[in-house]
Amino acid sequence: MVYRFLLLPTLALMLVGCGAVPLALPTTQPSATSQPAPTQAAQLANTPTVGQPTAAATASPPPVTRLAVISDYGTASPNEARVAELVKSWQPDYVLTTGDNNYPAGEASTIDANIGQFYHEFIAPYQGSYGAGATTNRFFPVLGNHDLQTAQGQPYFDYFTLPGNERYYAVDLGPARIYALNSMPGEQDGIAADSIQGRWLQQQLAASAACWNITLMHHPPFSSGLHGSSDWMQWPFADWGADLVLAGHDHSYERIIQQGIPYLVNGLGGGAVYDLGPPVDGSQLQFNQAYGALLIELDRATLRFQFISVDGTVVDDQVLAGGC
Repeated sequence: MVYRFLLLPTLALMLVGCGAVPLALPTTQPSATSQPAPTQAAQLANTPTVGQPTAAATASPPPVTRLAVISDYGTASPNEARVAELVKSWQPDYVLTTGDNNYPAGEASTIDANIGQFYHEFIAPYQGSYGAGATTNRFFPVLGNHDLQTAQGQPYFDYFTLPGNERYYAVDLGPARIYALNSMPGEQDGIAADSIQGRWLQQQLAASAACWNITLMHHPPFSSGLHGSSDWMQWPFADWGADLVLAGHDHSYERIIQQGIPYLVNGLGGGAVYDLGPPVDGSQLQFNQAYGALLIELDRATLRFQFISVDGTVVDDQVLAGGC
């Protein structure tokens, strides 16, 4: 797949030491969700004409799928509540997570307060106590280290109904195919690129007809955060056909370019914020000044991702062009 980055005219914040340095991004093409320019027929619609009027056909804009991505969020705290309020204001079609859904130890006694309290309307079947669930499931998590601390994650598996073996799976969401991986070292199918899980992903990507292929996992392959890079997850995602790699674990936001594609660390969903270290190779933006979430809007031709803080600041705003 051939695509290119389009930088949108927003203000990104890159942390340098203890300060935040604004980076002015150049103005480029509008995103896929921008309104098309008026056609000549539309411009002339009010002009008197001679003879019979001609109806001008207006092409409908391509359908846009909206994904919200949260991570390291399951704290049943005011911080999580603010992020959930932000996410719901976007009216996303689906919510994805990159792990640590249920702090502190993945227990059955905390899971509904940590997840269902804020996101029950996206979950199906939902059997918790906070309201009605979705008619079809629109909530797709991955396992984090905190989720596995009780009974090897059994409360997580009891709470969610997910595709495949539920530890790792693929799902089609609009023009995207999502590959949810288990990056935990105890995964029975392995976590190396040549493991059963790794070969499964390679085969899935090779067979994919999706316009966009997005992988998500808990441990970031590359990170400048407290935990740092998880080298066991440095699989050849781009070579296999992935367009975007999403992770959490480090409680910060970072955009890194490796193998020509974006790797995003998105861990500001509600857990305690972590410090940032020296930028790793390919790091383009680091942020840890506020909680927030990732918004992805995509159609067949373009994919736009924005990290937005709970106060409404657009910290990062990028577009990938190529798709189908």
